[in-house]
Amino acid sequence: MLNALWLGFFVAAAIAALVRWLGAGDAAVFAAMVDSLFAMAKLAVEVMVLLFGTLTLWLGFLRIAEAAGLVNALARWLGPLFRRLMPEVPEGHPALGLITLNFAANALGLDNAATPIGLKAMRELQTLNPSPVSASNAQILFLVLNASSLTLLPVGIFMYRAQQGAADPTLVFLPILLATSASTLVGLLAVAVAQRLRLWDPVVLAYLLPLALGLAAFMALLASLSAAALASLSSLMGSLVLFGLILLFLLLGAVKRVGVYERFIEGAKEGFDVAKNLLPYLVAMLCAIGVLRASGALDLALDGIRWLVAQSGWDTRFVDALPTALVKPFSGSAARAMLIETMQSHGVDSFPALAAATVQGSTETTFYVLAVYFGAVGIQRTRHAVSCALLAELAGVVAAIAVTYWFFG
Repeated sequence: MLNALWLGFFVAAAIAALVRWLGAGDAAVFAAMVDSLFAMAKLAVEVMVLLFGTLTLWLGFLRIAEAAGLVNALARWLGPLFRRLMPEVPEGHPALGLITLNFAANALGLDNAATPIGLKAMRELQTLNPSPVSASNAQILFLVLNASSLTLLPVGIFMYRAQQGAADPTLVFLPILLATSASTLVGLLAVAVAQRLRLWDPVVLAYLLPLALGLAAFMALLASLSAAALASLSSLMGSLVLFGLILLFLLLGAVKRVGVYERFIEGAKEGFDVAKNLLPYLVAMLCAIGVLRASGALDLALDGIRWLVAQSGWDTRFVDALPTALVKPFSGSAARAMLIETMQSHGVDSFPALAAATVQGSTETTFYVLAVYFGAVGIQRTRHAVSCALLAELAGVVAAIAVTYWFFG
């Protein structure tokens, strides 16, 4: 899928350039495309400079949290909920512990820990699967919730905004939090309807009702604020939550007698290795998208969508954020490159860039998650997993655009 997507960018750019040359006599388009290749390669390296620092910093603090037992504590707290949502999994089965660990790691932004834990959880669920080639109900729920973007602190988005010169990188914290909540809620409800889960179980309600009421009350409070106040609150909360978590990790580590400095260095080394491995993917995608933009193909496609939206009487400012939304289900690296390109083209604090950042933070690489998690255990029949995951993805995109208008419109 990623091979076809990347090749498609270059093929579409070549066709658009030929049309401009032969149809409009614009021979300069080829020089512009070559210039964009080198410009985007340079931009990729500039992005990576900050990425090295941010990932080493954040994974260092997260290693302290792991050593202090915070992830395990979250897993124990979530355990009773998943025992009710996955009734076919016996109480005490190792899959339940791994599932809660996976979600706790995702919520804290521990992607490197979450993926291997998730694959182990999927393999444990496969041992209970009566039809090894067909996804079980528990496997589908686990996958859809993973594909609904569970990360509550989008440090990566803050990092890209900082690299592009945003005065306040955490400005999109609250919009992303609200949009990703919508994505996860829709994913859970879609699976609950398909599997006839008993969401009114007292234990499930004890978890979900306080969260739902708290979110509703918080949204009611936000609805009473002006656009300027919303942006200010999002900025304040983003900074407070981020620094508050770091302080919590350090204090908890000290109480648990964890060698905080040594653990930080361990995590920082891992962050350096992760960042180093991302550079080739970032160069590949940014160069492909740069060529697509320089050829005029991307602008032509967006102009067509913009015209259709305008004919419907809607505001068209969100259209320039759609490239990020359209490629995110297929490729995280492509969506990341689209986000950076949108920030470059329109300005880091422009409406399209804010919308694209919110979309990026509240959606997931659905088809990649499906391929990795189901492929690891040989699942061939996905049943309702794809439709539920894509519904959650769509909910995330729609919610992201809506809250961007709410906060910054």
